[in-house]
Amino acid sequence: MTARFRLEPLGPGHDRNTFSCGVAALDSYLAGLAGQDIKRRVSACYVACEVTSGKVAGFYTLAASSVPLHDLPPSLTKRLPRYPSVPVARVGRLAIDMAFQGRKLGGALLADAAVRSARSEAAVFALIVDAKDEGAAAFYRHHGFEPFGGNPLQLVGPLQRFLQAAG
Repeated sequence: MTARFRLEPLGPGHDRNTFSCGVAALDSYLAGLAGQDIKRRVSACYVACEVTSGKVAGFYTLAASSVPLHDLPPSLTKRLPRYPSVPVARVGRLAIDMAFQGRKLGGALLADAAVRSARSEAAVFALIVDAKDEGAAAFYRHHGFEPFGGNPLQLVGPLQRFLQAAG
């Protein structure tokens, strides 16, 4: 049976201390620093909670950013105005608790990030990520991201692509 999840902003009622994705830096970020980043308005953090248990199954952070237009692949910039930079939303961290890995929850969190970014009153052209390693970069490429700026771990995915896939 597949667990059902609710996606919501991280709040004080979420148990962050039992989250374990296998990457200590991500576990400790959720447990201690995510709340500080939210208070400082540096990033927003969204969690996927299992409906039956309330356990945090995954999370991602989202922040406003921009990238130089000339760093993006020409296939993405051909219809953009020639401004020096374009507005993007940065997915800063994304992690799935080990008990929930392999259930396509990471892709669902990316889709949620795209929808939230598209609904924002601030204009956003794409999602960008800085993958922590080649394995993470492969995950993002599988979901339609492509490298940009000369760094294979820095990837971009146009919002329009995610919104079309979501239907």
